Amino acid sequence: MNALNTIEAIKNSALGAELDPDECQVLADRMGTLSLAADETLVEEGDERHTLFLLAAGRLCVCRRVGTSEEIVHHMRPGECAGTRAFVDRSVRKAGLRAEIDSQVMTLEPVDFEALIDSHPRLVFKMMRAIFRITHSNLMRMNRESAEMRNYLLKTGGRY
Repeated sequence: MNALNTIEAIKNSALGAELDPDECQVLADRMGTLSLAADETLVEEGDERHTLFLLAAGRLCVCRRVGTSEEIVHHMRPGECAGTRAFVDRSVRKAGLRAEIDSQVMTLEPVDFEALIDSHPRLVFKMMRAIFRITHSNLMRMNRESAEMRNYLLKTGGRY
């Protein structure tokens, strides 16, 4: 896998939309990186790990356990983040993450993020605003998918 340009990955992500190059550098210095092989699990549903994940390259699936099988909830593309809820409110993971192909992921631990509060408060503010947008976007996508499913099942809102 190619060397990861962490600053470029942040800049091109939902998390870095408002960040200037210096802020991207500060954040990159705080983040870790992981390389995952295809089908490798990053985190399991129910884990208590509170890490924020940024998919820098590759593809991850967001998975939920349904009985003894796995249901894919979403296919992540580079630039998308996962784990915003666990990161912010320290809750257990509501879904797992698994690499569909070889992937590179950037990680941010809450303690490393919180260390920026005093030294880079504007960066923290911009990131919290980005996390809110990411979470809101996920909610809107889920609402849209739910409405589409309801329309399909009830045969309303379009041709089926």
